[in-house]
Amino acid sequence: MYQLPHSLDCCGGLGNVDYSQVDISAMAFLLSYVDVTDSIFAVTLFFIAFNPLFWNLVARWEHRTRALTRIFRSPYTACYSLGAVILLLNLMRSHCFEEAMKRQPKLEALDSLPSYYTGAGLVAIGVVFVLSSFLALGFVGTFLGDYFGILMEAKVTCFPFSILDNPMYWGSTAIYLGWSLMLASPAGLFLTAVVALCYTIALRYEGPFTEEIYRQKAVKSQ
Repeated sequence: MYQLPHSLDCCGGLGNVDYSQVDISAMAFLLSYVDVTDSIFAVTLFFIAFNPLFWNLVARWEHRTRALTRIFRSPYTACYSLGAVILLLNLMRSHCFEEAMKRQPKLEALDSLPSYYTGAGLVAIGVVFVLSSFLALGFVGTFLGDYFGILMEAKVTCFPFSILDNPMYWGSTAIYLGWSLMLASPAGLFLTAVVALCYTIALRYEGPFTEEIYRQKAVKSQ
């Protein structure tokens, strides 16, 4: 969604994590502090899972049919419209995320100044990654412009892409993680893990599809 694909390396973000090796005891401990029956918690889970599914399905549908481009009579207008919907969905996700944390108990072990400042640092790093990614790609590059036929001339290699694959995704994840630590929220930590998992799954489909778009472009330009 956010950059031209390139091979994974040691700085490939959470996409390189082998989740089969994760110790689930920590997750079980967090769940003992989480009320999974809470309605806001359930709504938050819905938006976390739905948002990347939505933008990937709609973007692929547009790439296959050009339906949005025909409706809006311009690929740019169509892309801006989808981008606005994605922004609204992500605002809803963040709002529900905050409300879910407020309604759930705190973890005393995290309710300390070191945890708070660690969380604040993660939020700051995440904001830097998200904003610098947006500035490097622009609105169209950020919000799936390549699926609308608006292709970039060259791979983006400047910061933060020079140090991390998919910095928009992992910057967003860092913000949620830091926010959870600042509020000493086990529910927030659990939801952040779900965010990371959903992004990892999305990238497994999004990356190869975007790669194919640019492969087709290269073939046509020969």
